[in-house]
Amino acid sequence: MSGSDRHALPEADLRLATMMDADDVASLLTTLGYPCDRQDAANRILTIIENDRQTLILARGSDGAVSGLIALDFMYYLPLDTTTCRITALVVTSEAQGRGIGRQLLREAERRARSTGAARIELTSGSQRTDAHKFYRDNNYSDGTVRFVKYLGSA
Repeated sequence: MSGSDRHALPEADLRLATMMDADDVASLLTTLGYPCDRQDAANRILTIIENDRQTLILARGSDGAVSGLIALDFMYYLPLDTTTCRITALVVTSEAQGRGIGRQLLREAERRARSTGAARIELTSGSQRTDAHKFYRDNNYSDGTVRFVKYLGSA
């Protein structure tokens, strides 16, 4: 048993987010660096629920508290003529980090991607998130291409 596994929590309860989860989603998104309030989180959850190509999964630990989330976007990828699953958000509370919740969320994302026939799963991570990069590499994700962004504003 490795040092990190010694403190692992039992398998988390993974389930789809509902409108009742707005407080938890707002808190988790704020932890990730994207502040929002309960109403904003409720609007985002509704947007995902109404789109069959989007999924928002919450992890609830053995203590009953929501401890993480992962958001997925299933999109057609022209160059490969197939579906790609993109992880658009992944966050685990600081209290639950290092206890396997993130790995469980990644495994669930991979399971869902495979079940929809996706050829690959991808994510982006800010260059400053070096701990997250190590986590992804440790979970067999490889460095991909460089991403360029141009913010368009409110045209």
